Amino acid sequence: MNTLALSPIRHGNRFGKLAGLALPVAIGALAASAAYAGADNTFAPALAKFTDFLEGSGGKIITVLSLAGGLIGLASGRFTLAQIAVPVGVGIGVGTGVPIVTSVVTAVI
Repeated sequence: MNTLALSPIRHGNRFGKLAGLALPVAIGALAASAAYAGADNTFAPALAKFTDFLEGSGGKIITVLSLAGGLIGLASGRFTLAQIAVPVGVGIGVGTGVPIVTSVVTAVI
């Protein structure tokens, strides 16, 4: 035999690697149950309360606080467009953002 003879290629224990991957997948597939995206109302009360808060007095408070922060920034002597744009964006987001997001989520689900 020649000194340059190649040694046999070792592939390791393929069955062990396959079982290590396939076994958790099989257990997960057997233990899984059906999921229904639109049928679950677990968080409906929390969503209703949070939506009512943002559309009502909570949204007004957030907007007023944002406006006050912008006015304080203006009173400090430095002017940036963000001091006006942020309170306006917060007001629009709180006022119209919640119904838009709610309708998009409802339409998707």
